[in-house]
Amino acid sequence: MGVVCHFGERRLIVIGTRGWIKTEKEIREFAKRSPDILNKGAYLNLMNQLNRIAKHSKGISTNKSLPQYYNHVDRFCRFLADNYNLKNLANIQNKHLVAYVIERQSEGKSASTVKNDLAAIRYFHDQLPKTRYRISDNKTLSEKYPEFSLEKRSFGGVNRRPTEFEYQGLLNIAHNSKNPEIANIIFLAREQGLRIHEGVRLDRTDAEKAIREGFLTVKGKGGLIRQVPLRNQTITVLQDAMNQVSRGHKLFVRDGEKAHQVIQRVQDFVRNNRQKVWDPNNTRPRGVEITMHSFRHAYAKEEYDRLMKENGMSEKQARFEVSKLIGHSREDVTRIYLAD
Repeated sequence: MGVVCHFGERRLIVIGTRGWIKTEKEIREFAKRSPDILNKGAYLNLMNQLNRIAKHSKGISTNKSLPQYYNHVDRFCRFLADNYNLKNLANIQNKHLVAYVIERQSEGKSASTVKNDLAAIRYFHDQLPKTRYRISDNKTLSEKYPEFSLEKRSFGGVNRRPTEFEYQGLLNIAHNSKNPEIANIIFLAREQGLRIHEGVRLDRTDAEKAIREGFLTVKGKGGLIRQVPLRNQTITVLQDAMNQVSRGHKLFVRDGEKAHQVIQRVQDFVRNNRQKVWDPNNTRPRGVEITMHSFRHAYAKEEYDRLMKENGMSEKQARFEVSKLIGHSREDVTRIYLAD
């Protein structure tokens, strides 16, 4: 007789000792109906690898700890697929763990949840017969990467904001590159607080509706829908982007391209050009580099200050309003973006 267990989005029927492993059909159906998974091909590939490992994994409870670890790594596979187009679990590196921790912290996940994420990733990484890189422990990661922190007092509280000089510098380089649409995607992250995949997903109909109504309707992670008031300059950017595409087409994804390819191109652009615009007057901790997520931090801080100054809100009220603008629903999450 099966035992019913609940893990994240799925209701699993555990049959025997490994019934919690998703079948290939289940993985495909989940990826198909999940708008949060953009690089579905890479995700399916990683999950098939995870399944092969999970079928023979040992050392922990197969009916409690192992299913939980499996679901932690399932979520990590989605992140690796969309953000790095990673195709082989054996190629996981320290940089992937650090970026994932930052991502989870920005979602407001507790230190204990993030530590469980890391424990699960390390467990399955250890089960691989051959790996390309060695994954460091948390202590070593915190020493090597200033932005990596699991301590409760400083949890997520790292200033990642670019300066205006750095922001404008990246926009200028992008505008003069062979992929000028990158500038618009960076702009939407900085001026509207959009996640990279939210900006890449926009099509001409979305832009027309936003200009008509005065706000962007954004479907974020977990299907959470929010409305972000348009800044004046955004109208011009959207109009220019609309003029480049036909109705029914994405603003920044060319014909024959996939959204995850554009995301990778934008991330690579920021990574390859951030040192060219580095501002010695930035207030980030030493070693903390600009990423696409940094622009959301700058937007959150700017909106927080504006809501208190212009609208007379209390700090708590302002944090709650900002959390809604950036696609969350708790005011304490805003503290992570403000580095409070």
